[in-house]
Amino acid sequence: IGIGMLCVSTLVCLYYNVIIAWTFYYLGSSFQSPLPWSCDAAANAAICGNGTVGNSSLERPRSPTEVFWNESVLGVVNSEGLHDPGPVRWPLALCLLAAWIIIFLCMLKGIRSSGKVVYVTATFPYIVLIVLIIRGATLEGSLQGVAFYLTPDWSRLANAQVWNDAASQIFYSLGIGVGGLLSMASYNKFDNNVIRDTIIITVGNCSTSFFAGFAIFSILGHMAWRKGVPVGKVADTGPGLAFVAYPEALALLPGSVFWSIMFFLMLFMLGIDTLFGNMEGITTAVLDEFPNLRRNTLHKSLFLGTLCFAFYLMGLLLVTDGGIYWFTLIDSFSTSFGLIIITLFMCIGISFFYGVNQFCQDIIDMICHCPPWCSKVLIYFKACWVFCTPFLLLFILIYIFLEMYNTPLHYGSYVYPRWGKGLGVCMGATCCFQILIWAVVAISRETGTLKERFKKSIRPLNSWRVNNQNSAARSEEHVEPERVEAPFTVTLTDMDFTAMTWETGSNA
Repeated sequence: IGIGMLCVSTLVCLYYNVIIAWTFYYLGSSFQSPLPWSCDAAANAAICGNGTVGNSSLERPRSPTEVFWNESVLGVVNSEGLHDPGPVRWPLALCLLAAWIIIFLCMLKGIRSSGKVVYVTATFPYIVLIVLIIRGATLEGSLQGVAFYLTPDWSRLANAQVWNDAASQIFYSLGIGVGGLLSMASYNKFDNNVIRDTIIITVGNCSTSFFAGFAIFSILGHMAWRKGVPVGKVADTGPGLAFVAYPEALALLPGSVFWSIMFFLMLFMLGIDTLFGNMEGITTAVLDEFPNLRRNTLHKSLFLGTLCFAFYLMGLLLVTDGGIYWFTLIDSFSTSFGLIIITLFMCIGISFFYGVNQFCQDIIDMICHCPPWCSKVLIYFKACWVFCTPFLLLFILIYIFLEMYNTPLHYGSYVYPRWGKGLGVCMGATCCFQILIWAVVAISRETGTLKERFKKSIRPLNSWRVNNQNSAARSEEHVEPERVEAPFTVTLTDMDFTAMTWETGSNA
């Protein structure tokens, strides 16, 4: 499972920083007045005046934001598909290089530096969201967008893409299946109340996602009101929402330059925050496997720099003219399948092989003073680990495989060939084969029957609980007084000998 996590984390880091590069490009372009994707820009006068792009009157009218996104940023109009990536777009390549340099500097000192950076990257988006919600609430048509956001369309549940998007969203936002969450948790104290943290993080994550929807759709509602079309016609999914629909809505606001800078600065913070977890999962796994790298600061820095540079070189494929085709392929197939497979194996391994009761007892042992409510919450966790999560993940995996593999995948007018989708599925399924291979290797190292070997390979050492239970008691029984030794200098003057007079018979 750990090897599978590394495979998926590598794929995620490979393409997720490209989103940050796009954000950098838009952030730099946002300092121009008027915005280069607005109708006020001189280059877009013909587009906004005619409402079409191209010589044919039968072409679908495109907005300046679509032209800016597809031609100026991606250059996708110069590529025919996966087989024709074309040259590297150097403005995006420089933005990608800057993004990896920032990641390297933030992670240079390990968890100490990245933990402090998160204070900024995690709180600043909340400030921007509150400002955008207040601004959006004052716009005409904002209630129309909010109503569209809060009105469910139950027929969409029959679409496999909806289930895929829902699973990907919760996996990415919580860091499930990529190893980053486990790596961060490994730096906690042994008796940390993980149940309390779990409830706070999950509730906070879902509440934030729900809260952010009001900021997005209130402004999209204003955009629909300005155009006189339903909100569903302006709302988009994937990169199109963040880099086409929402920038177009921002261009309609008074003071559009300021709102654009704030929005893309928020996207940059969110992207950095997400990439921290994935990178931390990779670096922690390698440093734990090779402890000498952790002890030597220079070697650790060289390893981190080499890792970031390698990711940068591999990511150059995604910033070519046809890079968006590869980006969509990895995003739609490989990481989604990989995360679902890994999480499914985790639930099955914990629930049915290691034992869900044993696992819950481990949690209680780690929380030295476990409140009564913790034990009650564990009953709900047991039900999720044994029944709800495995069956739901298995349903999503089969549903996505049967439905999406037979449904054409496309970006714009380009329809992916069957070999392209097969390549994406194989990339995601690689982690499954890695899990099976390493399971066979682990079993082969043990002795006894096949069943005995399997049980030995998944069972922790017998000394784990004994040592950890006694660690707290030993620390309470024998605590060495803290002694601080430091060089010091005492300088005596004449006043020290002459200014003080002693009285005879003084009690002093």
